[in-house]
This record gives sequence, C-alpha cells and structure tokens, in this order.
Amino acid sequence: MKFLALIFSISFTASAYAIPVAPFDAFTTNIVRGNSNGFDFEGIVKLSNCSGSLIRFSGQPATAKAVVMTNGHCLGGMFGGMPKPGQVIANKAVSRDMKIFDKEMNLFPIKATKILFAAMTDTDVTLYELSQTYAEILNKYKIRSFDLDTVKPMVGTDIDIVSGYWEKGYACQIESFVYRLKEAGWIFSDSIRYAAGCETIGGTSGSPIIARGTRSVIAINNSANEDGQKCTMNNPCEEDSNGDVIVMRDRKYGQQTFNIYSCLRPDFTVDLSVQGCLLPKPKK
Repeated sequence: MKFLALIFSISFTASAYAIPVAPFDAFTTNIVRGNSNGFDFEGIVKLSNCSGSLIRFSGQPATAKAVVMTNGHCLGGMFGGMPKPGQVIANKAVSRDMKIFDKEMNLFPIKATKILFAAMTDTDVTLYELSQTYAEILNKYKIRSFDLDTVKPMVGTDIDIVSGYWEKGYACQIESFVYRLKEAGWIFSDSIRYAAGCETIGGTSGSPIIARGTRSVIAINNSANEDGQKCTMNNPCEEDSNGDVIVMRDRKYGQQTFNIYSCLRPDFTVDLSVQGCLLPKPKK
C-alpha cells in the first residue's frame, strides 16, 4: 500500500504513519495543487497523513455530530499505529485536528473527538465523529456533507476519487470486484479494482470514491500493487472464491462502504452487536 518509494526524508517512524505512505505532513508543507479542475471538493477533508470526506448517513439529522470517513490505516500512532488483522476500535475518545474544503477550495479547521469505528479487516475504514454538527459546519463555513450511499456500487460506474491531501482528483470507472484482496497479514473482502485513470498515490488513502456527477460517496480508496510482488506489504494480490491467486502490478483498489449501514442504530450510532451487522467484530 505504500505506492511511493519515497525520495523524501521523513523523520517519523513507520509505525506512526499510515500506508500507503504519505510523503510529508500536509499541514506543515505547501502543496503544489494537482489536477483539481472539474472535481467537487466541497466537504473533502485533509488529514496530516491522508485524505477523507465529510459524510452523512441517509436520514441523519443536521443537528447530529458530523462524521468524517477515512481509511483504517490512516488512524496513525494514537492507538498503536494501524489496526492489526482482526483488531477493531470502536467508540473511543480522540482529539485530532483536520481541515475541510469549501467549494472554492478554501480550507477550514475541524476537530474529531471520537472514533466511532476503525478496522483493517474485511474493510479499511475509520469513522470519526467531530465536535461540530452538520448544521454548524454548513452555517459557519457553507460546506455541505457528502451522502454515504446505501447500496452496493456497480461495475462500470463512472467515479471520481478526490484527495484532500494532494488537492487533486482522479477519474475512471469501477472495473471489477475482487473476492479477497490480501496484503501482508490483512485481508479485504469484496474490494473494488479501478480501471485506468485513477493512478492514486501515497496520501490519497481515505479519499472518497464518488459516483461522478453526484455528491454520493459509494466507496473509499485504500491500496495498490506497486512492484508486482505477491501478497506482500504494498503489493496486494487478488484471490478468487476458489482460492486461486493472481497478481496485477500497478492496479489500484478501494473498499465498499454501503455495509456500514448494517451496523447503525436508529439514532445513527455504530453498534457492532446489531443483528446482521457486516462490519468486523472485535476478537473475544
């Protein structure tokens, strides 16, 4: 998942940074803005080491505390680094500063105060609860949230992947679904493989995958095979339902997010004990 053989000098330990490795702290470095024209940045989030998005569950009231979605591996060192295989973090207090874009690509501060859910098993996602409500963010910054889609996306869907870290967007299609994506000790289920055009790199981790022409987030960007190696770190391999493994060098991947709804209570809290919840559960 590293995406980049870094030529930058980084003073941080590997365990303190997420993979794919972002080459610098995005809050202390001036970004040379990439290809941002034509992409919708309103509600896109910049983290120090990753990208994210302000998402809202279907039916969630504007008075609710707002939610930011990024990758599980973007959690950083706060809870010992990336979640280990089988590890689940839920409903933990946190303090993390972020920045959010408005539609003119101006940046404003937001703060996460709780980890609603984080894992790198079956999926690769972190849901942060903010100190601000959706209404407060809209009234103060004129920033709307994205809608988190409730249904599984389809092969052939035109997508945009929008990175707050790089201030850049990518456009392509969903090429296929992968039964299992295996990377070192992590296994991701029913992953998305992109067609050509979404050449994501380190720092794009956690970027929302948006159905083009909408404000509907249908998945989340997370990995790529860099060197053509088999099932190693930064080189995920694909496994089908028969257990056959193939390696596709330079291919990029994302994780589906509609399954989050299976674990929501009527008050939109994440509860992994809900019957039919599809998110991974903590080991007992």
